Amino acid sequence: MVEVFQQIINGIAIGGVYVLIALGLTTVFGILGIAHFAHGSVSMFGGYLTFFFVTSWGIPLLLAILIALLVGLVLGVLIELLAYRPVRDANHINAFIVALGLTMMVEGINLELFGHEQVVIPTDFSRVFNIGGVTIPELRLYVILAAALLIAAMTVFVEKTKTGQAIRAVAENRDAAILMGVNVKTIPLVVFAISTALGVCAGVMVGSLFAIAPGIGEGLVVKGFAVLILGGLGSIPGAVVGGLVLGITEALAAGFISSAYKDVIAFVVMISVLLFRPQGLMGKA
Repeated sequence: MVEVFQQIINGIAIGGVYVLIALGLTTVFGILGIAHFAHGSVSMFGGYLTFFFVTSWGIPLLLAILIALLVGLVLGVLIELLAYRPVRDANHINAFIVALGLTMMVEGINLELFGHEQVVIPTDFSRVFNIGGVTIPELRLYVILAAALLIAAMTVFVEKTKTGQAIRAVAENRDAAILMGVNVKTIPLVVFAISTALGVCAGVMVGSLFAIAPGIGEGLVVKGFAVLILGGLGSIPGAVVGGLVLGITEALAAGFISSAYKDVIAFVVMISVLLFRPQGLMGKA
């Protein structure tokens, strides 16, 4: 039983990362209907940037994360303005091609700027807590708490603020939102800025818990879309539930079956949900 709880804690930590990736994807998809495949690579850029600030410039970790977040906000705005806005009213296949091209471009930038080596973001969180026989590394605990705070902040922003209400209005009915005075040209900028900032946080968590290396971004965005399908497209509660379910399922599979099958779980989940409940656990039919 202790081993089960141990794997559940591990799954919650990685599930929190999946939730942040999925939240960034679901906000973009819900507003613009764009499958932002470059989101994983952009997240890894944020992780690489934080590593560079800490190791090369000697900037404290929290300040390095803050600077990377600010860069992420600006990068999100530029992505919307320069990549997706020109094809907003075109056929959906155009946005699909732009997303694929953007993925390759960001991956190339990561390789050019940061190299081919696997890197780990250094932290001072080395303590290990033991609760009822379950060991919880300090870093993993902070990752869980940080993910929970970001999820709560995102929920409050979307539900309680005027900007969040405007985002939901555009997602529900763009034409009606225009008639109500919502600036539909500004909303996509805000959405991409927030999405990219959440991605940067996820990239920092991956870089601290595991490592950052070429190709990880593509795998991460696949997990993000698996979470969206599992929870329900466009549903923030669904993204939270889906991310935790996928993370815990992967951890249990790795702990009790084999780590070789861990990544297969995401594809099994996607196929199963599409077959038996296409709208996802919390999505609308």
